Amino acid sequence: MAKKIEFLFDFVSPASWVAYKRMGGIVERTGAHVEMIPVFLGGIMQGSGNSPPFSVPNKGKYTGIDLARFAKKYGVAMEMNPFFPLNTLPLVRTATALKGTDRFCAYVDAVFEAVWLHQKNMADRGIAAEVLAAAGFDPAEMQALGESAEIKQTVKKTTDDAIARGVFGAPTFFVDGEMWFGQDRLDWVEEAAAA
Repeated sequence: MAKKIEFLFDFVSPASWVAYKRMGGIVERTGAHVEMIPVFLGGIMQGSGNSPPFSVPNKGKYTGIDLARFAKKYGVAMEMNPFFPLNTLPLVRTATALKGTDRFCAYVDAVFEAVWLHQKNMADRGIAAEVLAAAGFDPAEMQALGESAEIKQTVKKTTDDAIARGVFGAPTFFVDGEMWFGQDRLDWVEEAAAA
């Protein structure tokens, strides 16, 4: 029976972008099912007591270099976003609202590509509206979805549940209850999914 990979991500995370682009190959090789779980990385950082690598200048500089190495190694096109870090909470909420629908993957594609390929400031509602309209979405509908009280509560619960499971950053993966953090652990995630 095919295993499930839980993939917790936030659009603000460049490592989540690299992992997202690598996930298709892992699915092809293992037959695993991937459950994409949008989480609010800012809430995870705060709730777990973590801080972003870019808050330490030398670590941030190295992290950028390291991500570029991984992107090159795995053939993932990526451009650092000049507006980083972006407030992606509205985007995460809309992704959560679309989860389980046939529009979820197209939305995730459009947002990730806007941030990490096209260097768009997706925290700007006007720019986000343009990007989403070009991808075939009704921007007003997407905004309304993300602003519903129920979805706001769902994102808070998903983020709190992730912290309770030991999550402290993104991307984080679970296979059979075992956790891996970071796109650089995907080889182990693939091994677990194939076992």
